[in-house]
Amino acid sequence: MAATYVAGGELEYGRYANPTWTAFEDALGALEGGRCLAFASGLAAVSTIFDLVGNGEKVVAPRHSYNGSIMQLGDLELRERIQPQLVDITDTEAVVAACENASLVWLESPTNPAMEVADVPAITKAAHDAGAYVVVDNTFATPILQQPLEWGVDLVVHSATKYISGHSDVLLGAVVTRDDQLHGVLKGRRDLFGAIPGTFEAWLALRGLRTLPLRVERAQANAQELVRRLRERPDVEEVRYPGFGGMIGMVLPEGGIADLVQHSTELWVYATSLGGVESTLERRRRWKSEPATIPEGLIRLSVGIEDVEDLWEDLSRALDSART
Repeated sequence: MAATYVAGGELEYGRYANPTWTAFEDALGALEGGRCLAFASGLAAVSTIFDLVGNGEKVVAPRHSYNGSIMQLGDLELRERIQPQLVDITDTEAVVAACENASLVWLESPTNPAMEVADVPAITKAAHDAGAYVVVDNTFATPILQQPLEWGVDLVVHSATKYISGHSDVLLGAVVTRDDQLHGVLKGRRDLFGAIPGTFEAWLALRGLRTLPLRVERAQANAQELVRRLRERPDVEEVRYPGFGGMIGMVLPEGGIADLVQHSTELWVYATSLGGVESTLERRRRWKSEPATIPEGLIRLSVGIEDVEDLWEDLSRALDSART
């Protein structure tokens, strides 16, 4: 927990390094297949990466992305720092075309909250051919289900608040890369801006990593069973699920019905966060900053590790009560 070290020693000062950060970074870096840097939050990691983009340069990003990332891009555009181009990430041909003259290509797969899957290898090749860096937000999939660095991606970013920590008690971010130069630049920015994690938060996240494979396995099994049952209900218009992971998009006929459902559950927690051991749900269009292309009735479900029958009983009862 030290913040001050002996001058001239290995660590020198608490903003530059900490053995507990290092333990967490070594573990997550090994899982993703690169070198990791921990940050104070996922958005701290995101903003540090966006800061690498030169003034006036183009950033390609999914039109459906984590709301914080989209809002940061919008803020940077308003200040004429960068030129974002939002794309339909499922239209690989259009994304490849958008890579021309780009400085950075930002990807999510699956996207938040639309649950779309990108052709990451094809887009990465096109981006590199155009001279752009590629970033994948791997928060939803986790390194248990995919490791984007294996596809040639330059940077992987996590809101470690979510699955990585896994217990809804930590705010933390992380960036992983195989590029030593990028790692050095990002560490320099972290040192300069002070976007550093707390020591205790890093320790909690390291604790959470110990059960990550078990939690992901159980959440995925629960999600797949819930998807099967939800698709049998006529009052659910659409179920969006990429085939892996613990995140589901459930589209109901209208926003009012979705509001009733999210306020009617007892086991499912109505909350904006995700990736914890408990199951949460939220109608995403309650946020005015969510894109208009997200259906009013879309509820994002983060499936936890509870008994699947208990989860289904609670969710189906809420759906029944909203219908009557």
